[in-house]
Amino acid sequence: MLIPETSLRATAARIFIAAGSAPEEAGIVADHLVEANLRGHDSHGVGMIPTYMRNLAAGTLIPNRAGRILREEGAILLYDGERGYGQVVARRLTELGIERARKTGLVAIALRNAHHIGRIGSYGEQCAAAGLVSLHFVNVIGHKSYVAPHRGSDARLATNPVCIAFPAAEPGRPVILDMATSKVAVGKVRVAANEGRALEPDLLLDGAGRPTTDPNALFADPSGAVLPMGDHKGYALAFACELLAGAIVGGGTLTPEHQGQETITNNMLAFILDPARLVDKAWLVHEIEAITGYVTASPARDPEEPVLIPGDPERRMRARRLAEGIPVDEVTWAQIGEAARGVGVDLGAKT
Repeated sequence: MLIPETSLRATAARIFIAAGSAPEEAGIVADHLVEANLRGHDSHGVGMIPTYMRNLAAGTLIPNRAGRILREEGAILLYDGERGYGQVVARRLTELGIERARKTGLVAIALRNAHHIGRIGSYGEQCAAAGLVSLHFVNVIGHKSYVAPHRGSDARLATNPVCIAFPAAEPGRPVILDMATSKVAVGKVRVAANEGRALEPDLLLDGAGRPTTDPNALFADPSGAVLPMGDHKGYALAFACELLAGAIVGGGTLTPEHQGQETITNNMLAFILDPARLVDKAWLVHEIEAITGYVTASPARDPEEPVLIPGDPERRMRARRLAEGIPVDEVTWAQIGEAARGVGVDLGAKT
């Protein structure tokens, strides 16, 4: 079904309030999830609500915690997420990083022990809106691995996203590179399974290490694995994320001792740069406009698919879904409804 984004936001916020969040926190988390849906990243949208409710019940997610600074040394901030909603704590740390970058020109922000922080591109967008450049490296612990290493036949890593963001040269068009280091996000495999849809070839291995298009293979016993993006290149990036976000930040890497809680813990290391410390702002805007125009002027191989810049696909999808509504499959909606009933909210047949 297609659900208007305003209705979906209200429904999500209602669930989070019933689950113990203050209205402000519920609004932040609901907005983040629905924005992920609007931009076409359903893997990080409202379909995460059942997982969040399970983790709340298990005590691995604690509402109404904004995190705290553990260490503050010059241009370095180390932050403990205190098991709070990652959308809240990562947003707050990014705000602090932006403030510090405006003073120092460059800052490193490190986040550990946060529940799922959601779509990483949102923090890049936050920095870009402030006129800053940012690089974000994230790893995931707390649950089993889902991604096979290059040349491997079973899962040893997570989807470990990377984001690089640049301020907009024209209003509303920042450059936002936001990608998993796997060929497909685990949440998108979950969505495909819920929709009863096969995946494209060369994305998954089954529990025996054989190629498969069945999304259910990832969640079977023995479980399958997602393949790394770009073979050895994506694998190397994912491995680097384990070291940057997991080892250096102090949150831990996805070794067996960090897999047992059946929850989602994100660690992030991000660098925020004020480009005005290096180049004139007008010159930078000109160069971003120039390279954008030059690249996107390449004749499209398919007239229906013109050349875009990073961030354009999400903006196009957002405009479409604002107009048409957000698609939610019946299985996902039923799972959200069951999770809502667990905190005393009856969604009925519709929002």
